[in-house]
Amino acid sequence: MMKALVYTDTQVMQYRDEPQPQAGPDEVLLRVAATAICGSDMHAYHGLDERRVPPLILGHEVAGYVTGGELDGQLAVVNPLLTCGHCNHCLSGRTNLCAKRELIGMYLAGAYAEFVVVKAASLMLPQRPVEPWIACLTEPTATALHAIALIERISYRPISEQRVLIIGGGAIGLLAALVLSAKGCFDIDLAETNALRRQTVVEQKVAQVFDPLSSDAPAKGAYDVVIDCVGSGATRRMASEQVAAGGIISHVGLQNAQEGLDTRRLTLQEVTFLGNYCYTQQDMLASLDMLIDGRLGDLAWVQRRALSSGAQAFDDLHEGRVAAAKIVLHPDTMFG
Repeated sequence: MMKALVYTDTQVMQYRDEPQPQAGPDEVLLRVAATAICGSDMHAYHGLDERRVPPLILGHEVAGYVTGGELDGQLAVVNPLLTCGHCNHCLSGRTNLCAKRELIGMYLAGAYAEFVVVKAASLMLPQRPVEPWIACLTEPTATALHAIALIERISYRPISEQRVLIIGGGAIGLLAALVLSAKGCFDIDLAETNALRRQTVVEQKVAQVFDPLSSDAPAKGAYDVVIDCVGSGATRRMASEQVAAGGIISHVGLQNAQEGLDTRRLTLQEVTFLGNYCYTQQDMLASLDMLIDGRLGDLAWVQRRALSSGAQAFDDLHEGRVAAAKIVLHPDTMFG
Protein backbone atom coordinates (compact mmCIF):
# COMPACT_ATOMS: atom_id res chain seq x y z
CA MET A 1 0.00 0.00 0.00
CA MET A 2 0.97 3.67 -0.35
CA LYS A 3 -0.36 7.04 0.73
CA ALA A 4 -2.15 9.10 -1.89
CA LEU A 5 -4.28 12.22 -2.21
CA VAL A 6 -7.43 11.13 -4.02
CA TYR A 7 -10.06 13.28 -5.72
CA THR A 8 -13.29 11.58 -4.57
CA ASP A 9 -16.01 14.16 -5.29
CA THR A 10 -16.52 17.81 -6.18
CA GLN A 11 -14.26 19.83 -3.84
CA VAL A 12 -13.34 16.70 -1.88
CA MET A 13 -9.76 15.42 -1.67
CA GLN A 14 -8.96 12.50 0.66
CA TYR A 15 -5.52 11.51 1.91
CA ARG A 16 -5.71 7.74 2.26
CA ASP A 17 -4.14 4.35 1.59
CA GLU A 18 -4.18 3.15 -2.01
CA PRO A 19 -2.70 0.04 -3.65
CA GLN A 20 0.87 0.66 -4.80
CA PRO A 21 0.98 0.45 -8.62
CA GLN A 22 3.08 -2.13 -10.42
CA ALA A 23 5.08 -1.34 -13.56
CA GLY A 24 4.20 -3.30 -16.69
CA PRO A 25 6.08 -3.74 -19.97
CA ASP A 26 7.81 -0.54 -21.12
CA GLU A 27 6.89 1.15 -17.84
CA VAL A 28 8.80 2.27 -14.75
CA LEU A 29 7.84 2.76 -11.14
CA LEU A 30 8.67 6.23 -9.89
CA ARG A 31 9.02 7.13 -6.23
CA VAL A 32 7.42 10.58 -6.30
CA ALA A 33 9.53 13.40 -4.89
CA ALA A 34 7.47 16.44 -5.91
CA THR A 35 4.18 17.07 -7.72
CA ALA A 36 2.75 20.53 -8.39
CA ILE A 37 -0.90 21.53 -8.40
CA CYS A 38 -2.04 22.55 -11.88
CA GLY A 39 -5.00 24.69 -12.89
CA SER A 40 -6.46 21.65 -14.64
CA ASP A 41 -6.37 19.77 -11.33
CA MET A 42 -8.35 22.65 -9.80
CA HIS A 43 -10.77 22.44 -12.75
CA ALA A 44 -11.38 18.79 -11.89
CA TYR A 45 -11.65 19.61 -8.18
CA HIS A 46 -14.48 22.00 -9.04
CA GLY A 47 -16.29 19.21 -10.90
CA LEU A 48 -15.87 20.93 -14.26
CA ASP A 49 -13.77 18.35 -16.14
CA GLU A 50 -15.80 15.42 -17.43
CA ARG A 51 -12.57 13.63 -18.38
CA ARG A 52 -11.39 13.36 -14.77
CA VAL A 53 -13.90 11.11 -13.05
CA PRO A 54 -13.61 10.48 -9.28
CA PRO A 55 -12.23 8.56 -7.54
CA LEU A 56 -8.96 9.50 -9.22
CA ILE A 57 -5.40 10.35 -8.20
CA LEU A 58 -4.69 13.64 -9.95
CA GLY A 59 -1.29 15.24 -10.55
CA HIS A 60 0.92 15.35 -13.65
CA GLU A 61 3.63 17.96 -12.95
CA VAL A 62 6.02 15.48 -11.38
CA ALA A 63 9.63 14.62 -10.61
CA GLY A 64 10.77 11.52 -8.75
CA TYR A 65 13.26 8.72 -8.43
CA VAL A 66 13.24 5.62 -10.61
CA THR A 67 12.69 2.46 -8.58
CA GLY A 68 14.29 -0.69 -9.97
CA GLY A 69 16.07 -1.47 -13.23
CA GLU A 70 19.16 0.12 -14.74
CA LEU A 71 18.12 3.63 -13.71
CA ASP A 72 17.37 2.78 -10.10
CA GLY A 73 17.74 5.87 -7.91
CA GLN A 74 18.00 8.29 -10.83
CA LEU A 75 16.04 11.55 -10.53
CA ALA A 76 13.69 11.90 -13.49
CA VAL A 77 11.21 14.44 -14.79
CA VAL A 78 8.09 13.02 -16.41
CA ASN A 79 6.63 14.20 -19.68
CA PRO A 80 3.04 13.38 -18.72
CA LEU A 81 1.70 13.69 -22.27
CA LEU A 82 1.45 10.22 -23.78
CA THR A 83 1.10 9.90 -27.55
CA CYS A 84 0.96 7.16 -30.19
CA GLY A 85 4.42 7.93 -31.61
CA HIS A 86 3.60 7.07 -35.23
CA CYS A 87 0.93 9.47 -36.55
CA ASN A 88 1.90 12.41 -38.78
CA HIS A 89 1.85 14.83 -35.83
CA CYS A 90 4.07 12.63 -33.70
CA LEU A 91 6.51 11.98 -36.53
CA SER A 92 6.79 15.71 -37.25
CA GLY A 93 7.49 16.55 -33.60
CA ARG A 94 4.07 18.03 -32.87
CA THR A 95 3.21 15.32 -30.36
CA ASN A 96 0.82 17.61 -28.49
CA LEU A 97 -1.59 17.35 -31.45
CA CYS A 98 -1.70 13.54 -31.50
CA ALA A 99 -5.33 12.40 -31.77
CA LYS A 100 -4.59 9.56 -29.34
CA ARG A 101 -2.87 11.73 -26.74
CA GLU A 102 -3.31 10.82 -23.10
CA LEU A 103 -2.21 12.42 -19.84
CA ILE A 104 -1.43 10.90 -16.48
CA GLY A 105 -3.82 12.18 -13.85
CA MET A 106 -6.67 12.35 -16.37
CA TYR A 107 -7.83 8.82 -17.14
CA LEU A 108 -4.68 7.22 -15.78
CA ALA A 109 -3.62 7.50 -12.13
CA GLY A 110 -1.55 10.58 -11.44
CA ALA A 111 1.23 11.55 -9.06
CA TYR A 112 -0.36 12.89 -5.88
CA ALA A 113 0.95 9.75 -4.27
CA GLU A 114 4.11 8.11 -2.98
CA PHE A 115 4.50 6.13 -6.22
CA VAL A 116 3.32 6.45 -9.82
CA VAL A 117 3.80 4.25 -12.89
CA VAL A 118 4.78 5.99 -16.12
CA LYS A 119 5.98 4.99 -19.55
CA ALA A 120 9.75 4.55 -19.69
CA ALA A 121 9.77 6.74 -22.81
CA SER A 122 8.25 9.58 -20.76
CA LEU A 123 11.31 9.98 -18.56
CA MET A 124 13.65 12.94 -18.90
CA LEU A 125 16.90 12.64 -16.98
CA PRO A 126 18.46 15.93 -15.82
CA GLN A 127 22.08 16.13 -16.91
CA ARG A 128 23.00 18.40 -14.01
CA PRO A 129 21.97 18.48 -10.35
CA VAL A 130 18.54 19.98 -9.66
CA GLU A 131 16.18 19.82 -6.72
CA PRO A 132 13.00 17.80 -7.36
CA TRP A 133 10.66 20.70 -6.52
CA ILE A 134 12.36 22.76 -9.21
CA ALA A 135 12.40 19.89 -11.70
CA CYS A 136 8.63 19.33 -11.34
CA LEU A 137 8.07 22.86 -12.68
CA THR A 138 9.28 21.70 -16.10
CA GLU A 139 5.78 20.91 -17.38
CA PRO A 140 4.10 24.26 -16.60
CA THR A 141 7.21 26.08 -17.83
CA ALA A 142 6.97 24.14 -21.10
CA THR A 143 3.33 25.22 -21.48
CA ALA A 144 4.34 28.88 -21.24
CA LEU A 145 7.40 28.39 -23.45
CA HIS A 146 5.35 26.60 -26.13
CA ALA A 147 2.85 29.47 -26.29
CA ILE A 148 5.64 32.02 -26.65
CA ALA A 149 7.40 29.92 -29.31
CA LEU A 150 4.20 29.92 -31.40
CA ILE A 151 3.95 33.70 -31.02
CA GLU A 152 7.57 34.15 -32.09
CA ARG A 153 7.03 31.99 -35.15
CA ILE A 154 4.47 34.40 -36.64
CA SER A 155 5.45 37.75 -35.11
CA TYR A 156 6.31 40.60 -37.46
CA ARG A 157 8.97 41.86 -35.03
CA PRO A 158 11.14 40.17 -32.36
CA ILE A 159 9.22 39.53 -29.16
CA SER A 160 11.71 41.71 -27.28
CA GLU A 161 10.43 44.73 -29.23
CA GLN A 162 6.75 44.16 -28.55
CA ARG A 163 4.36 45.27 -25.83
CA VAL A 164 2.76 42.28 -24.14
CA LEU A 165 -0.27 41.85 -21.90
CA ILE A 166 -0.60 38.66 -19.85
CA ILE A 167 -4.02 37.92 -18.40
CA GLY A 168 -3.78 35.83 -15.23
CA GLY A 169 -1.09 35.78 -12.57
CA GLY A 170 -1.11 32.08 -11.79
CA ALA A 171 1.81 29.81 -12.59
CA ILE A 172 1.43 29.89 -16.38
CA GLY A 173 0.97 33.66 -16.48
CA LEU A 174 3.93 34.32 -14.21
CA LEU A 175 6.07 31.78 -16.06
CA ALA A 176 5.14 33.44 -19.36
CA ALA A 177 6.37 36.75 -17.94
CA LEU A 178 9.59 35.14 -16.70
CA VAL A 179 10.26 33.43 -20.04
CA LEU A 180 9.56 36.67 -21.93
CA SER A 181 11.92 38.54 -19.61
CA ALA A 182 14.61 35.91 -20.21
CA LYS A 183 14.16 36.56 -23.94
CA GLY A 184 14.72 40.28 -23.49
CA CYS A 185 11.10 41.45 -23.46
CA PHE A 186 10.65 44.15 -20.81
CA ASP A 187 7.41 45.88 -21.82
CA ILE A 188 5.09 43.45 -20.04
CA ASP A 189 1.84 44.18 -18.21
CA LEU A 190 0.01 41.51 -16.23
CA ALA A 191 -3.66 41.54 -15.20
CA GLU A 192 -4.65 39.66 -12.04
CA THR A 193 -7.74 40.06 -9.84
CA ASN A 194 -6.30 38.40 -6.71
CA ALA A 195 -4.41 40.94 -4.60
CA LEU A 196 -2.16 38.29 -3.03
CA ARG A 197 -1.05 37.02 -6.42
CA ARG A 198 -0.54 40.54 -7.71
CA GLN A 199 1.95 41.13 -4.91
CA THR A 200 3.76 37.89 -5.76
CA VAL A 201 4.18 39.00 -9.38
CA VAL A 202 5.32 42.46 -8.28
CA GLU A 203 8.06 40.87 -6.18
CA GLN A 204 9.44 39.09 -9.26
CA LYS A 205 9.98 42.46 -11.00
CA VAL A 206 9.21 41.17 -14.49
CA ALA A 207 5.90 42.93 -15.21
CA GLN A 208 3.75 45.93 -14.38
CA VAL A 209 0.76 44.49 -12.53
CA PHE A 210 -2.79 45.80 -12.36
CA ASP A 211 -6.27 44.73 -11.30
CA PRO A 212 -8.43 44.48 -14.46
CA LEU A 213 -11.54 45.16 -12.36
CA SER A 214 -10.22 48.56 -11.29
CA SER A 215 -9.87 51.87 -13.10
CA ASP A 216 -6.17 51.17 -13.62
CA ALA A 217 -6.81 49.06 -16.70
CA PRO A 218 -4.84 50.35 -19.71
CA ALA A 219 -6.30 51.94 -22.81
CA LYS A 220 -7.91 49.59 -25.32
CA GLY A 221 -5.89 48.36 -28.28
CA ALA A 222 -2.57 48.92 -26.53
CA TYR A 223 -0.78 45.56 -26.95
CA ASP A 224 1.01 43.85 -29.80
CA VAL A 225 0.53 40.50 -28.02
CA VAL A 226 -2.08 39.39 -25.49
CA ILE A 227 -1.57 36.05 -23.72
CA ASP A 228 -4.77 34.81 -22.08
CA CYS A 229 -3.74 32.37 -19.36
CA VAL A 230 -7.27 32.13 -17.92
CA GLY A 231 -9.48 31.29 -20.88
CA SER A 232 -12.88 32.56 -19.72
CA GLY A 233 -15.53 34.58 -21.52
CA ALA A 234 -14.46 37.67 -19.59
CA THR A 235 -10.77 37.29 -20.41
CA ARG A 236 -11.44 36.58 -24.09
CA ARG A 237 -13.47 39.80 -24.15
CA MET A 238 -10.57 41.64 -22.52
CA ALA A 239 -8.08 40.16 -24.99
CA SER A 240 -10.28 41.24 -27.91
CA GLU A 241 -10.37 44.80 -26.58
CA GLN A 242 -6.72 45.14 -25.61
CA VAL A 243 -4.98 43.69 -28.66
CA ALA A 244 -3.71 46.19 -31.21
CA ALA A 245 -4.59 46.09 -34.89
CA GLY A 246 -2.44 43.45 -36.55
CA GLY A 247 -1.59 41.94 -33.18
CA ILE A 248 -1.72 38.43 -31.73
CA ILE A 249 -3.97 36.83 -29.13
CA SER A 250 -2.46 33.70 -27.62
CA HIS A 251 -5.18 31.64 -25.91
CA VAL A 252 -3.65 29.31 -23.31
CA GLY A 253 -6.21 28.98 -20.51
CA LEU A 254 -9.13 26.55 -20.57
CA GLN A 255 -11.44 27.79 -17.82
CA ASN A 256 -14.61 27.60 -19.91
CA ALA A 257 -16.01 27.73 -23.45
CA GLN A 258 -18.24 30.76 -23.02
CA GLU A 259 -18.47 33.52 -25.59
CA GLY A 260 -16.35 36.62 -25.36
CA LEU A 261 -14.09 36.68 -28.41
CA ASP A 262 -14.88 39.61 -30.71
CA THR A 263 -14.43 37.89 -34.06
CA ARG A 264 -15.65 40.97 -35.93
CA ARG A 265 -12.83 43.09 -34.52
CA LEU A 266 -10.32 40.29 -35.10
CA THR A 267 -11.38 40.17 -38.74
CA LEU A 268 -11.50 43.92 -39.40
CA GLN A 269 -8.14 44.55 -37.75
CA GLU A 270 -6.33 41.40 -38.90
CA VAL A 271 -5.70 40.09 -35.42
CA THR A 272 -4.21 36.59 -35.26
CA PHE A 273 -5.78 34.18 -32.76
CA LEU A 274 -3.54 31.33 -31.60
CA GLY A 275 -4.78 28.29 -29.73
CA ASN A 276 -2.10 26.66 -27.56
CA TYR A 277 -2.20 23.14 -26.15
CA CYS A 278 0.47 21.70 -23.90
CA TYR A 279 3.99 21.42 -25.32
CA THR A 280 6.35 19.28 -27.35
CA GLN A 281 9.25 17.21 -26.09
CA GLN A 282 11.62 19.97 -27.20
CA ASP A 283 9.66 22.48 -25.13
CA MET A 284 10.06 20.20 -22.10
CA LEU A 285 13.81 19.79 -22.62
CA ALA A 286 14.35 23.52 -23.14
CA SER A 287 12.28 24.32 -20.05
CA LEU A 288 14.25 21.91 -17.87
CA ASP A 289 17.46 23.58 -19.02
CA MET A 290 16.07 27.04 -18.22
CA LEU A 291 15.13 25.94 -14.71
CA ILE A 292 18.49 24.27 -14.03
CA ASP A 293 20.34 27.33 -15.36
CA GLY A 294 18.36 29.65 -13.08
CA ARG A 295 17.19 31.76 -16.01
CA LEU A 296 13.71 32.10 -14.48
CA GLY A 297 14.79 33.77 -11.27
CA ASP A 298 14.70 32.63 -7.65
CA LEU A 299 11.34 30.79 -7.88
CA ALA A 300 10.33 32.39 -4.57
CA TRP A 301 6.73 32.33 -5.85
CA VAL A 302 6.57 28.55 -5.26
CA GLN A 303 5.14 27.23 -1.99
CA ARG A 304 5.96 23.71 -0.79
CA ARG A 305 3.68 21.55 1.37
CA ALA A 306 3.39 17.96 2.53
CA LEU A 307 1.10 15.68 0.52
CA SER A 308 -0.89 14.90 3.68
CA SER A 309 -1.94 18.57 3.77
CA GLY A 310 -2.94 18.52 0.10
CA ALA A 311 -6.69 18.77 0.76
CA GLN A 312 -6.07 22.02 2.62
CA ALA A 313 -3.92 23.27 -0.25
CA PHE A 314 -6.76 22.70 -2.72
CA ASP A 315 -9.20 24.47 -0.40
CA ASP A 316 -6.81 27.39 0.06
CA LEU A 317 -6.48 27.77 -3.69
CA HIS A 318 -10.25 27.55 -4.11
CA GLU A 319 -10.79 30.31 -1.54
CA GLY A 320 -8.04 32.56 -2.97
CA ARG A 321 -6.01 32.48 0.24
CA VAL A 322 -2.70 31.67 -1.49
CA ALA A 323 -0.22 34.28 -2.62
CA ALA A 324 2.00 31.66 -4.28
CA ALA A 325 1.53 31.15 -8.01
CA LYS A 326 2.30 27.44 -7.56
CA ILE A 327 1.99 24.91 -4.74
CA VAL A 328 4.24 21.84 -4.85
CA LEU A 329 3.25 18.78 -2.83
CA HIS A 330 5.84 16.36 -1.46
CA PRO A 331 5.10 12.88 -0.10
CA ASP A 332 5.54 13.17 3.66
CA THR A 333 8.58 10.86 3.60
CA MET A 334 10.26 13.25 1.13
CA PHE A 335 9.30 16.51 2.85
CA GLY A 336 11.35 18.36 5.38
